[in-house]
Amino acid sequence: MILVNRLTIHCRVDVLLGALAVLALALSLDGCAALQPAPEPNVHLLLATPLTHIARAKRELVLEVTALRAWPGFDTLQMAYVQRPYELDYFATARWADAPAHMLGPLLAQALQQTESFRAVVQTPSAVPADIRVNAELIRLQQDFTTHPSQVELSLRVELIDVRAKRVLATRLFDATEPALTENASGGVAAANVAVQRVLEQVADFCVAESAR
Repeated sequence: MILVNRLTIHCRVDVLLGALAVLALALSLDGCAALQPAPEPNVHLLLATPLTHIARAKRELVLEVTALRAWPGFDTLQMAYVQRPYELDYFATARWADAPAHMLGPLLAQALQQTESFRAVVQTPSAVPADIRVNAELIRLQQDFTTHPSQVELSLRVELIDVRAKRVLATRLFDATEPALTENASGGVAAANVAVQRVLEQVADFCVAESAR
């Protein structure tokens, strides 16, 4: 009877040691995984193609494009998306090369220059005195997964200021939606660039028309 009990105790000890060895191996593997660096996210750009030039009367005006502001949630390198109303999320494996508002500023100045309707288009800070100031604000740039296919939503508010008269010439909100061809960040980037192109064309036409009043 004593021999049986000793045998039972030895078996239980062996089982316990085996379980501890498995646990130690699992913890070791987890530790190695934790030491592995997280993969770098893919970096994306906002770009625009040159606008189609339409012959317009050129005016001796200098336009000054100020630094774009962005609403909370969008002044970041992170790429925003929504899956539920009023809840903003960000892709873990993709980001912008710069905050979208920072990339949109030069694109807007380029689009206005390409109209060839102004003596000059400058960006702040600039030593050149401006006749008209262009203020723009990024309200929204997100990929909406509550629809199928998902779509990118872009909203930009633009304001024209007569610098010399110190008055507002015009304001307008520009909205664009563009369906994504793939249900991921890359599909959203492609759709965002289509939306940006369309909005820039509309903003350029708006600035040309309103500055002539």
